[in-house]
Amino acid sequence: MMESRVFLSFAFYSTILILKMYVLAIITGQVRLRKKAFANPEDALRNGGLQYCREDPDVERCRRAHRNDMENIFPFLFLGAIYSMLDPSPTVARIHFFIFCVGRIVHTIAYLLQLKAPTRSVAYSVAQLPCFSMALQILLATTPYW
Repeated sequence: MMESRVFLSFAFYSTILILKMYVLAIITGQVRLRKKAFANPEDALRNGGLQYCREDPDVERCRRAHRNDMENIFPFLFLGAIYSMLDPSPTVARIHFFIFCVGRIVHTIAYLLQLKAPTRSVAYSVAQLPCFSMALQILLATTPYW
């Protein structure tokens, strides 16, 4: 498997996306600290008192961006792994992975920086195209075994 150019490309882009999710988690934590908005009483007590056990719009924006990543990147990880086993063209596969990765990065940037609409929704839609393509190719390849 690790000799497959397609799988190595998938591993590369998947790792970038996972690292992006880790960075987003760190950003969320930093925004929590800066805004003094903690989800748990013990964290609020450690950082000034129970009055800081509260929600904040900026923290919630980070959390929504992170949740959106989980809703989209986790399915990509499954689809990309299966798609890699179908022996697709390495160039076409790399294009699929690249488009998804760039779309998700732009989506996160648009979310966090509150860029004008429709930047975020266009990034989301563009990133979905390779996922639908991979899903369709997986279904076509597995239909004979249905």
